[in-house]
Amino acid sequence: MSSLANQVAVVTGAGRGIGRAIALRFAQAGADVVCVSRTVENSNRVADEVRALGRRAWALAVDVSDAAAVQSAAEQILAEPGRVDILVNNAGVTRDGLLMRMSDADWDAVLNTNLRGAFLFTKAFTRAFLKQRSGRIINVASVIGLIGNAGQSNYAASKAGLIGFTKSVAKELGSRGVTCNAIAPGFIETDMTAVLNEVQKEAITKQVPLGTLGRAEDIAEAAAYLAGPGGRYVTGQVLTVDGGMVM
Repeated sequence: MSSLANQVAVVTGAGRGIGRAIALRFAQAGADVVCVSRTVENSNRVADEVRALGRRAWALAVDVSDAAAVQSAAEQILAEPGRVDILVNNAGVTRDGLLMRMSDADWDAVLNTNLRGAFLFTKAFTRAFLKQRSGRIINVASVIGLIGNAGQSNYAASKAGLIGFTKSVAKELGSRGVTCNAIAPGFIETDMTAVLNEVQKEAITKQVPLGTLGRAEDIAEAAAYLAGPGGRYVTGQVLTVDGGMVM
């Protein structure tokens, strides 16, 4: 499969879970991948997996909420490999807690990573996208940004904000051939859901018409569609991949 042949993709939060699955799926489709995560160990591990698939890979450790670090990373990427065709803003964290007990630090940590990080990375590559008159931006949101969830006001706000950000960027950049879409995963089997016990998982699956949790690969397939030829005429949309949970 070569639907992304010789394109360069930047994936944040690529060290594990959904980000790792997207990076590997893009490589399988022919893309070279810049693997960004908070730690160099995680970035290097996934970059090695990309190389094992026969594609070029670069590993960067970046705090996505740090404007100077993001700008430095973008300059490094635009110097070599020299261009970016696809940007996936996937980096995300949770700091759950009831609103009345939530600390300012927990609110800021989630908004800074999940929303500010996407803003910083998108801004850093916008000029390059406009100059080449092409680009695909994919923001990984969440169904929680659509329906909310008790104990996750910070996470819900960050993901809802990311959806609004997606639609605004789509309108700003569309005339230059740049698309911007969001994917809203439901409950996916990742490190974030690994902490759930069996009773909690059973309660969740009862809300899902397909009767099971999703896999990271399900989100990666959606990202490959939006990044590939089939997504040419799709922009400003939220693709919900949730087994029907919030239809």
